[in-house]
Amino acid sequence: MILIASLGVVVATVVAAGGRLGRLAALRLRHPELVLAALLLQVLVINVLPTALPGPVAAAIHLATYAMAALFVYLNRRIRGLWLIMVGGGCNLAAIAANGGEMPASRRALAASGRLGGSGFHNSGVVAHAHLAFLGDIFDVPRGWPLANVFSAGDIGLLIGAFIFLHVACGSRLGRRARRVRRDDEVPVPA
Repeated sequence: MILIASLGVVVATVVAAGGRLGRLAALRLRHPELVLAALLLQVLVINVLPTALPGPVAAAIHLATYAMAALFVYLNRRIRGLWLIMVGGGCNLAAIAANGGEMPASRRALAASGRLGGSGFHNSGVVAHAHLAFLGDIFDVPRGWPLANVFSAGDIGLLIGAFIFLHVACGSRLGRRARRVRRDDEVPVPA
């Protein structure tokens, strides 16, 4: 939920910087159904049916959603900003895959956010002998704050990538400036 709220803030910055969200409709995205299905499956497994599915099934579906999203980003890698989304998602996928389908989380971060414990499938939790724990949910928004939760470095990469992607794609002042800087850095090729 914290990522969705943060993405909402990113969208608000696009509008505040003069970007037009309608320009997203003009993008020629390859296989957008992959990312939409991945998001729907994550919401289903994590928020709607966390206790209905056996743990290994929920973990496998969770892992598959990252693979679907990674394929979508790879197929659309020519679009600026998506490479950073791919790096952030790849960090999350690596940590989840290395720990059997669950994102390892810091006990301290979970306790600070008030998310330690509970029943059913959790997309992140304390994992005994976690692999790649530094890529796990080690940061927190403390309990008592809006949207208290844990998050990872990969999540930060996802949001920075979304910021760049949306500002460039929507033609905000920041996106236009980024395009100009890139053109100024290009060296003309002699004829």
